Amino acid sequence: MFSPFASKPSTLRALCLSAAAATLLAGCRLDDRQPTLAVDDDYHTVHPVVLTHAPTTLDVFPIHDGQLDGQSLADIREFAGRYATRATGRLVILAPSPGGRGTRNAVYAIRRALAADGLHGAIGLGTYPAADPGLASPIRLSFTALKAEVISRCGEWPDDLAGGPTTDAWKNQNYYNYGCATQATISAQVDDPRDLTGPRAETPADVETRLRAINAVRNGQDPGTDWKVKNTDILQVGQGN
Repeated sequence: MFSPFASKPSTLRALCLSAAAATLLAGCRLDDRQPTLAVDDDYHTVHPVVLTHAPTTLDVFPIHDGQLDGQSLADIREFAGRYATRATGRLVILAPSPGGRGTRNAVYAIRRALAADGLHGAIGLGTYPAADPGLASPIRLSFTALKAEVISRCGEWPDDLAGGPTTDAWKNQNYYNYGCATQATISAQVDDPRDLTGPRAETPADVETRLRAINAVRNGQDPGTDWKVKNTDILQVGQGN
């Protein structure tokens, strides 16, 4: 029986090697349906913002002989408003120690200011050691309230940005400290920490505005508002007519 590969053994060996190579390559085929491992380096996950109960403080610097000026009284009034709506404990007044007559007068003035804003009783008094008697030491008001904070500490660099002798810099990921300052700034600036957990309840609709628009549509008029704004040329500011 005649065989086409009888006289060409090298051809038969080449075909066998090709078939074996094809079998090996078929075993290395990637399956797109298999899940891939994703590295989550989003700064919201690495530096999450949490809600916690922490002290809220106000430092009051009295003027001569313990008197309070208008700015200090305004700060105390705003602080009392936050205490009335956000506090979970009592308000505490801490005076520097040692303190003289001016410090005592300032504490009394602060208590009178708080009483004028409706805070009667449930006010604790205490002292704290002054760092340097020669420097101005404030009278500190404090209460515990819900606050937004970042769990991690900003400014930490556990890894070398350049990668060093390793291949960590080849991963194309955010560095560890990325986004931490942004999270900390948002936490410090937010007025109500609960706004970070979800939206507020909607306020009732403006009935008058809604009826005006409905009546305009019924009368075949445009329900929109046509605002007339008259701007003044900046070159004419300060010039007489």
